[in-house]
Parts: sequence; C-alpha cells; structure tokens
Amino acid sequence: MTAPRRSSGFGKILGIGVLGALFWFTRKQAPADAKDDGHSAAFADGETHPENFDQTRSAGPDGMRDEVRREWDRVDQAADESFPSSDPPAY
Repeated sequence: MTAPRRSSGFGKILGIGVLGALFWFTRKQAPADAKDDGHSAAFADGETHPENFDQTRSAGPDGMRDEVRREWDRVDQAADESFPSSDPPAY
C-alpha cells in the first residue's frame, strides 16, 4: 500500500483565485457616466416615458439617443420612417 500523495495546495489557491476573479468581475458596477433612465439605447431623452407600453420613437436621427456615425440620406430616412413595416422604400 502506498501512502496518499499530498498536494502542494497550488490547486486550491488557483481555485480560490478563479472564484474570486469571477466574483469581482460579475459584481462590478456600471460606469458612472452610463445613462440609465429606463429607456433602451434607441430613445433620445424625453422621447417617450419608460412606463409606456408602446415603445416607439420618432423617425430620424433626432429621435435617437446616440449620435449618427455618418450623415443620413433620403434612403436612410425613408427606411427609418417605414420601420417596422414589411414594405421597404422604393429607393
């Protein structure tokens, strides 16, 4: 019969470290500059009330919270105005 092999404790320390890291990264709070007014990212401030069941925003870049990445043309505007219709614009 051989004697039971004793571990150095490295596995236990590694396991505790992994659990600690998981706890740390899942408990981090959102950055202070993040907006959280109960709306999704699509809505500009004051666009609609968070309690409103009809969460529909106005068409166009003025109704969006985030800045547009490029200038909108008439195709972009028409596509946004037709959403969620199944009929896309004819441009």
